[in-house]
Amino acid sequence: MTRIYVLGIFASAMLETFRALAEPNRLQIIELLLNGPRPVGDMVDQLGLRQPQVSKHLRVLSEAGLVDVRVDAQRRIYALRPAPLQELEAWVEKYRRIWEGNFQRLDALLDEMKSSEKKHGRKKLHTKR
Repeated sequence: MTRIYVLGIFASAMLETFRALAEPNRLQIIELLLNGPRPVGDMVDQLGLRQPQVSKHLRVLSEAGLVDVRVDAQRRIYALRPAPLQELEAWVEKYRRIWEGNFQRLDALLDEMKSSEKKHGRKKLHTKR
């Protein structure tokens, strides 16, 4: 029961991350924050959005745990929180192993087909005209 509960919490947090990143402007904000913390005004200029729109997107990102905010006098400075992105990376990594295995089998099949063509000569495909 505890394992299911823990997996449920993990899945729920990851779903929040996906939901937050699904919106293109929020994804752009994450991309901007990759270069380090930024004030809201800077993101407004970079994104070409109005300040209330950027603030709304930042609130969603904050609620999803993707960004932290600190106040510096009159400015709010936002920074990425790496933990949710690391969790997402760990989840994707499980599937990457599957993809790599499929690519290795495809490479082996292609090599086998090439060697068969060399041995037996290339067969021409007949097409109807």
